[in-house]
Amino acid sequence: MKEDILINITPQETRIAIVSEGTTQELHIERSLTRGLAGNIYLGRVVRVLPGMQSAFIDIGLERAAFLHIDDIFEAHQDKTSADKPVPIEKMLTDGQSIMVRVIKDPIGTKGARLSTQISIAGRMLVYLPEEPHIGISQRILDEKERESLKSRLQQLMAPDEKGGYIIRTMAEDASDSDLKTDASFLEKIWKTLKEKAYVTPPPALLYQDLNLAERVLRDFVHEKTNRILVDSEEEFLKLQEFAKIYTPDILDRLACHEGDRPLFDLYNVEEEIQLALSRRVNLKSGGYLIVDQTEAMTTIDVNTGGFVNGRTFDDTIFKTNLEAAHAIARQLRLRNLGGIIILDFIDMVNPEHRNAVMDELRKTLAHDKTKVSVSDFSVLGLVEMTRKRTRESLSHILCEPCPVCQGRGEIKTPQTICYEIMRDIMREAKQFSPKEFRILASQIVVDLFLEEESQHLAALGDMIEKPVSLQVEPTYAQWQYEVILM
Repeated sequence: MKEDILINITPQETRIAIVSEGTTQELHIERSLTRGLAGNIYLGRVVRVLPGMQSAFIDIGLERAAFLHIDDIFEAHQDKTSADKPVPIEKMLTDGQSIMVRVIKDPIGTKGARLSTQISIAGRMLVYLPEEPHIGISQRILDEKERESLKSRLQQLMAPDEKGGYIIRTMAEDASDSDLKTDASFLEKIWKTLKEKAYVTPPPALLYQDLNLAERVLRDFVHEKTNRILVDSEEEFLKLQEFAKIYTPDILDRLACHEGDRPLFDLYNVEEEIQLALSRRVNLKSGGYLIVDQTEAMTTIDVNTGGFVNGRTFDDTIFKTNLEAAHAIARQLRLRNLGGIIILDFIDMVNPEHRNAVMDELRKTLAHDKTKVSVSDFSVLGLVEMTRKRTRESLSHILCEPCPVCQGRGEIKTPQTICYEIMRDIMREAKQFSPKEFRILASQIVVDLFLEEESQHLAALGDMIEKPVSLQVEPTYAQWQYEVILM
């Protein structure tokens, strides 16, 4: 499938849409004030070592301290005991110590950034490992002869005194020796520069910042199936052209500036797709639909037949809906960037062949996902459990925040519930104080309920406390807001 990459640039944010067969498949957003940190290299300062968790908090200059676990302390940095086992973290790190670290996971929610002491710097075709004399190859390069050839060629290009190593990326599959040498030299210069900076800069300090989103698109997203890369900013287009001439010259003929009057994301219906991706309900072409609920602990996706009745039998209808849902689910995971534990509730299928076919289709569509995904078979309850690696915030967490009224629950108390809360408050106040009158300030809908359905209860309350109770509408109050005034 050929795909187009759309780059929408404004001073405040960069948005990337990957469109295939007329449909948006992926969305990436980077805001200038909250730019992603993954890949950045810092000189940090240890602020607290936690022996019980075998972890440490590292100050790298952010609002929240970052997190370093002993498993992410690179082997070359670990001391060894006589039994060749790593010593506890409290004997490796001390409060106030300076340490060079790389961000491997952006801060998500209330969690700080995740760190590693394994330094790596990503280029177009290679990832440089300055402290690890090892050559690895991307698993996406499948041909064994090609793998061996690339490894051999790179070893011959490396300097005899090179102490580091490389990971060969997928983009290097058809690279020439000159391409590999250029990329390696570029990465070695970056390492030399940041080492020099680390010697003269007190922690916490940023030593190296990864490329911005638009540049990373040219480095990481473009492949043989990429048809066009359209940029809607002439200024950014020229910058990307210069970047591509140096680092990705083979994609220059696919890079173009969008010149139409109609906004790029409107032309490809991406704006509409963004709004749909923030909705709980996802309609399927057949008439069925998905309900996507994202919580702190997990995401659940429920499949429903809706109005789809085109199958020859009811079982056939369910099977076809589930097949279509498998495709839609894989796309929604990419589009919304959902991560963590995900529970899929397909419509129950009696036929085991149907269940196997749906699982095969789901796995096939998930194979296109660049993010690591693990899927289990149907459980005894008929649910499919899966995980998708969290690498960045989900789309809804980037674009939305919890509703201040319902605190993200998606529901608020009914007017009747508010009426009863008010009457309980008045009962409590009446036992402690003896005002001349109690006045209720509330929204129009709550006051109307007191005057109509709850009028007898309100009158009985007044008789019980032997005080008059009056009502006053506050036009600015939401349904859940009220005050009880002692007059």
